[in-house]
Amino acid sequence: MPTTKEFIEKDTDKEQDMNIQPEYERAYDLQTQKLLDKVAIITGGDSGIGRAVAVHFARHGADVVICYHENEEDAETTRKLVEEKGRKALLFAGDIGDEAVCKDIVEKTIAVFGKIDILVNNAAEQHPKDDIREISAEQLTKTFTTNIFSMFYLTKACVPHFKPGCNIINTTSVTAYKGNPKLIDYSSTKGAIVSFTRALAASLADKGIRVNGVAPGPIWTPLIPSTFDAEHVKKFGQDTPMGRAGQPAEVAPAFVFLASEDASYISGQVIHPNGGYVLNG
Repeated sequence: MPTTKEFIEKDTDKEQDMNIQPEYERAYDLQTQKLLDKVAIITGGDSGIGRAVAVHFARHGADVVICYHENEEDAETTRKLVEEKGRKALLFAGDIGDEAVCKDIVEKTIAVFGKIDILVNNAAEQHPKDDIREISAEQLTKTFTTNIFSMFYLTKACVPHFKPGCNIINTTSVTAYKGNPKLIDYSSTKGAIVSFTRALAASLADKGIRVNGVAPGPIWTPLIPSTFDAEHVKKFGQDTPMGRAGQPAEVAPAFVFLASEDASYISGQVIHPNGGYVLNG
């Protein structure tokens, strides 16, 4: 790609007369598989948004490493779904809040696949509380360790293996922008992820590594019925402009886009599949 200096050479308003022709089409646009033969690590890949991302990545030709904490049954289901797409899936059980576990994930990925092209930092936990005084030091530490510290650990382990063109996608949340009175610690971690994404993108730009985020709104995943009461679940997502909760399959395409060459000039940004909230962030 020519530099900006090389563009300024001829004064014309006709594209045909430009000394360097704008690129209006690329060969990869002809491919139906945008991530062909890529290798992706996906945390929280056993269910919900993580499962949808794994399946969509596989559909676009990627092999995936599915990291999960304890739900082996869900992880095995995700593995089966990936393999049905004709791609490989490696399962890894462990607590990504432990830096040693994150290093082990990366080492095993390299041992099996020989490379890492995409890191999806997606795993998270939340524990609703009605009052900030109910948030214990233990809960605060655990939420931050899982939701944001793990992103530091995995990124640190992956970067030495990354080459230009590799990328990182972090799952933040609508709560980073709107807040949530019952999820103060969770919302805080999601805000930290936005800042982490922007700062890391600036840090890795000269290495040709892109970093972006996805901020889902209310999405129907196991996290919802497992952490909220029945009344909240019944009304979940109805306050969005679209009047409903979203599905993981409506979020995963954003990850495919950001991981692909379609997003080659995008870094430090956040996509908002949130049912219509306008957040300007």
